[in-house]
Amino acid sequence: MAAGKGKVLLAYSGGLDTSTILAWLIDEGYDVVAFMADVGQEEDFEAARTKAMKCGAVGFILSDMRREFIEELIYPAVQANAIYEDVYLLGTSLARPVIARGMIAAAAQEGCQYVSHGCTGKGNDQVRFELGFYGLQPDIKIIAPWRIREFYERFAGRSALLEYAASKGINVTQSKAKPWSTDENLFHTSYEAGVLEDPNHTPPADMWKLIKAPEDAPEAGEKLVISFTKGIPTKVEVGSTGKTFTDAVDIFYTLNNLARLHAVGRVDIVENRFIGVKSRGCYETPAGTILRAAHIDLEGLTLDREVRRIRDAFITTKLSEQLYNGLFFSPEGKFVRSCIPESQKTVNGEVKVKLYKGNVIIEGRKSEEQLYDEKFSSMDELGGFEPEMTTGFIEVNAIRIKRFGVGQIAKGLGGSDIKAAYGL
Repeated sequence: MAAGKGKVLLAYSGGLDTSTILAWLIDEGYDVVAFMADVGQEEDFEAARTKAMKCGAVGFILSDMRREFIEELIYPAVQANAIYEDVYLLGTSLARPVIARGMIAAAAQEGCQYVSHGCTGKGNDQVRFELGFYGLQPDIKIIAPWRIREFYERFAGRSALLEYAASKGINVTQSKAKPWSTDENLFHTSYEAGVLEDPNHTPPADMWKLIKAPEDAPEAGEKLVISFTKGIPTKVEVGSTGKTFTDAVDIFYTLNNLARLHAVGRVDIVENRFIGVKSRGCYETPAGTILRAAHIDLEGLTLDREVRRIRDAFITTKLSEQLYNGLFFSPEGKFVRSCIPESQKTVNGEVKVKLYKGNVIIEGRKSEEQLYDEKFSSMDELGGFEPEMTTGFIEVNAIRIKRFGVGQIAKGLGGSDIKAAYGL
């Protein structure tokens, strides 16, 4: 063993990579404190503690960050309808700022000179964690084993990791029979690597941990009423049980459990990583899928058209990119998040939802400050709307269209030429 090099706080999951890294850091001469953030993953934390200490850690810290995760990361993402490349609901991305904050606080508490993580050199998480660390403590020292040549050449594949773990007496759940990597939190579970690296390989049925397949979901759906206050879910009423939940953590666990039962929230995509590599990922996002659908629906009733357009074009896209790319603690990240509350002041009301075999079906919505006017929109009565007003509206909007048409005619275009000019 090398001479003592200092104290390291390691982001520890108890899985193959971080268990190997813990043992390797000790071999390299570091004292290692294992850090776990409870962000809602289904984990035997006491077993993880025992495992870390057995591997040689000098300490183990478990920080319950579930409420912070929900209220400070997930809910703003729900308010903004955050989504990456139209599919991914950012479950891993959302958890990283919370974990980074917990680690920097723990490193100070334990007197650690270094922080370390098990993120690969090709992935997004290395960027998310390290930019978070530097944003919170600019002078922190970081050990990233998967970018250290000695480490990645020694552990060139999963088999080498498994063999090293076995030589150290480290038990790991991953095996050669199920060689995929997972990351789990209250918002989602992700799967990548191994057989999933073939984008045309159908995910094995036993890979999915949380959500039932649609064909295995109950024949009877579940009805819910979800209430929002300023775009934040504040109450869930469950039709089958008559129970009502108002606490943020209770709401999220309830929606997660119901979505899992009714097959809501599986996706399988190929995405563009921040570093420029395409990656295949499979994700289970149960509660998040329900909340996004319900929130978007309520906005249709309560959010001004132009506010929504600007929010969708700027806030939603920028927040999603910043979360995915690890820029939560950047100045632009702070600015974008500051715009969310103002856009959500009128998003108050409730949405009726039905869950059925993988589908989130909206069955109604209401709000005391809705912008929708039944009489104004009705096909059966004028309700104060004079149809003649539309004539002027059309004429004004036709000015530039007419001018463009005149120009086409001046060019001698007509018939099939006109179709070609318009790309038809």
